[in-house]
Parts: sequence; structure tokens; C-alpha cells
Amino acid sequence: MRAAIFHGPGDLRMEDVPDPEPGPGEVLVDVRAAATCGTDLKSYRRGHPKLFPVLPSRFGHEFAGVVRSVGDGVTGFSPGQRVVAANTAPCGQCWACTRGRLSLCENLEFLNGAFAEQVVIPASIVARNTYVMPDSLSFEAAAPLEPLATVVHGIDESGISLGDTVVVHGAGPIGLMFTRLATLRGASVVSVDQTPWRLEQARAAGAVETIDLSDLPDPDSRVAAIKARTPGGRGADVSIEAVGLPAVWEQAVRTLRPGGTAVLFGGTPKGAPFSVDSSAMHYEEYTLKGVFHHTPDYVRTAVELLSTGKVDGTMLVTEVRPLEALVDSLEDMAAGRGSKFILQPGLQP
Repeated sequence: MRAAIFHGPGDLRMEDVPDPEPGPGEVLVDVRAAATCGTDLKSYRRGHPKLFPVLPSRFGHEFAGVVRSVGDGVTGFSPGQRVVAANTAPCGQCWACTRGRLSLCENLEFLNGAFAEQVVIPASIVARNTYVMPDSLSFEAAAPLEPLATVVHGIDESGISLGDTVVVHGAGPIGLMFTRLATLRGASVVSVDQTPWRLEQARAAGAVETIDLSDLPDPDSRVAAIKARTPGGRGADVSIEAVGLPAVWEQAVRTLRPGGTAVLFGGTPKGAPFSVDSSAMHYEEYTLKGVFHHTPDYVRTAVELLSTGKVDGTMLVTEVRPLEALVDSLEDMAAGRGSKFILQPGLQP
């Protein structure tokens, strides 16, 4: 079969590889839709020691498809079923899992290989994070399950209440999902970005206001422009960082109202510091929350949101392309020519 093989930063190739077979507890799936994401782009550019400790490696983790066969011991799935799966499963036994912090599991098992004609779902993910899809849910809409589950985690940590003003910093796929879920919670969302077409998508996702920062180059003017669009100019009840840059983390904190909460979601480069005004944090009683990954419960919630249509996964998709267009799609993401691409095995150029 054809599969994307990652050989190292900047070296991602479509290759012919042996057809996979499911082992005990595993499920083999014919991929019908695989989605690109920001983690794919970061990994393609600079590698990812946690996702790819050994090279070369299969590549990709957001997908939906049809069960082709199941391994010994699998009873919950059968050939022909339409399924979607998350990209990891916690072990349930490490110190983090036993304390209920499953997103911090020390032994997460990762799924790689979604950018291929077929992918094997590991046994632990089959057992805890794989779902049969309703016929009403398209493969394209279901493929972004994993990032939606992480956003569900962020929303749960945010404490957003009915009537809150929420500022979402970034209108890429993650920012759009935060905008949608915050709107479903009854918040008034202000979306902040530098790209007009992304801000249009944010309005479609539910943002009541958008702010284009492209003509505001310095941090002070950006903070002032954002706070001016909040009630009384005091700032956001909840400020969500969905970009992954230390400067935007700082912007998110600086645009809080007294007593507000910042959800610091976007992953930054390792070792990247950011600054906080300690006096402001003390006297204005900010709450800063780092949020990472998902848990089986958040994955289940994300599946329900997609299945009921409360979140339309296709709102994130720029274009559907053939599997062979993977590298071009990652380059288009890097150049700002698209947010998320769906790759379909068998689709002709």
C-alpha cells in the first residue's frame, strides 16, 4: 500500500510499504479521510521526539475510515463498520492516571500512520478511544476528532459561563473550535487574528466580533484594541491562546479583566519563556491555566458533538486532496494558504 514515511525534518516521502495486519486487540482500517494539523506541520519541519522516537516512521494521526479486519480478541468492532479513533490512549496505571490526570499519562501510546491507504489502531486505543460513526457523519467531518477533543479539554478547564466575554487569540482550526464551543456555552466571542479570511471563518463559527491585528504591529496597541472591544474596556472574562507563540501567550494574559482566566493552549517551542506582570497577576487575581491533550472522556464528548452536528468538522477544512498531495498541503499550511486539508487515498489529482 501507499503510505507517508517520515525520515526526518523536511524529509517526508510517499512510499510503497507492506500491507499491515492487525495483531491481538488491534483493528485494521481502510482510511477514507485523513486530516493535516499543526502538529503534523511542526513535526515535518523540526521533528518530534515524543511522536517519532525512532525514524523512519509512519506519519499522521487524524483519520476516519472503514474496518477491514480485526485482530484476535476484538469483540466491539467488525469489518465494514465506519469508525473514528483518537491518536492516543492513557495507560491507566502511572501516577498521573491514578490521580485522574489522564492527559499527563507517562505512558501514552501513540497512533501514527493515518496518511496511508490503511492504518492499524493499537489495542489500547481500540479499547478506550475508538468509536463507531453514525451514517450521518461524513468521514471528512469526523477526521478532526483528536484536536476537537483537546479543545473540549480546554473549554472544560476555562470555566466559561453563560454571558461571558471570551477572547480567542488565533482563528486557525483550534481557534475556530474554541470559538464554536465557547459560543455553545453561551459566551460572546471576540476572535483575534491577522488574516481576514480566517476571521470570516471565525464569524461563521459564532464570533460576535473580530479584530484584525495586521495593522497593529506593537503589543501595547494590540492589547488596547482588544480590551476596547470588551465590556467597559476591562478585558475578557476568559482569554484563550490558540496560536502557540510566547508573544501571544503574553497578549492573552494582558487582555484579561480583573479576576479573569487565561487558557494557554497553543504549544510553544521547547524552552520558550513568556513574561507575566507579577503585580497585575497579584492585585487583579488572574488565573493562568496550561492545557494539554485530551482524555477518553473528552474524546467521547467530541464524538457526540460531531455526531449531533453541534460541531461541523468540515468548517475547518480548506480543501480535499489526494493522498499524494500531503507535502504540498503541509507547505500550503506553512505559507498561510490553508488551515486544514483532508487527504483521501484513491482520490485522483
